[in-house]
Amino acid sequence: MARRKEVFAITLGLILSLVVCVVSDTTAYASDDYLHQLRGGIASVLNPVGASSAQVVDQMAKQLNIELSGSYQESKLVMANVKDALNVRSEADSNSERVGMLYKDCGGTVLERKDGWTRLQSGNIIGWASDEFLLFGDEAKTLADKVGKTIATINTETLRVRTAPDRAAEILGLLPMGEIVEVVHQEVENWVCVDYEGMDAYVRAEFVDVDFILATGETVAEIEAREKAEMYARRFVNYGEFTTDEETMMLLAALIHCEAQGESYEGQVAVGAVVMNRVRSKAWPNSIRGVIYAPGQFTPAMTGRLDQLVASGGIKESCIEAAKDALSGYSNVGDRVYFRRNRGQEGLVIGNHVFN
Repeated sequence: MARRKEVFAITLGLILSLVVCVVSDTTAYASDDYLHQLRGGIASVLNPVGASSAQVVDQMAKQLNIELSGSYQESKLVMANVKDALNVRSEADSNSERVGMLYKDCGGTVLERKDGWTRLQSGNIIGWASDEFLLFGDEAKTLADKVGKTIATINTETLRVRTAPDRAAEILGLLPMGEIVEVVHQEVENWVCVDYEGMDAYVRAEFVDVDFILATGETVAEIEAREKAEMYARRFVNYGEFTTDEETMMLLAALIHCEAQGESYEGQVAVGAVVMNRVRSKAWPNSIRGVIYAPGQFTPAMTGRLDQLVASGGIKESCIEAAKDALSGYSNVGDRVYFRRNRGQEGLVIGNHVFN
């Protein structure tokens, strides 16, 4: 048997590529006779929405013709087990140079283990971290399944988004090649249910690439670049509980628009409140911009859709008001710091989202 290979590499989030397909539910120029989408910054063969991280690894191994031992996942998947952040060092020594940081819910790949330390790769970081602050095996897999996302990337020039899994169903809009959306489920053969502007919508599976992604850490250089960027634009406007600049207020409004424009006003405020709860928590960056652009957290920020909306100025007025309410300190989700599409999970349900 060929020697065991590493089957998944972590870049911009633990990106697990599964399948690349070629044809679409009709481009803007073709007929409906033409006949998949989800990446990560981060397919249809595995049905990743219902799959665990272990199944994703196993599928990838099959594609690469690799035979895995029963303990492969336990030896390779690693998750940060911290409330805030964990230093990654150049050597297996707490006094060695810091090369980066892993944050809460970040994942990585085990490269080597010795003397209570693990050499790992997470995003662009390669370095050593203390086993005291890491999870392995089933514990790592359980956390990865909880905090990871399944996303779809459009792989055709223009893809029609429909109200139902039927090529005769109403068209809600068009998605361009490279656009990334969150997958809700893949329960209907040949179709992928995606989150389209806060609504459940359907695209043909042939025209999207589906992946399971995890947040990754930052190198020292990446941390310095992010902190420098957060120092820009200081035109302060006071909205009560949290004081920020006008551009950042509009950034928060744009994120609410991307994630919840189709939700009720209560649902829009709830998304803004989650961002502000993270800002106030020690587990995330202490700025709105830092929270929104944290690796692997908000799909619109990962794909560039958020920046496009800010540049265009087409933010829904209710989303701007929701951002102001969230900035004033109002929260209708308590201190919850997560939300996702409601697929029957436990938590506070508001519209199509569940908050935890």
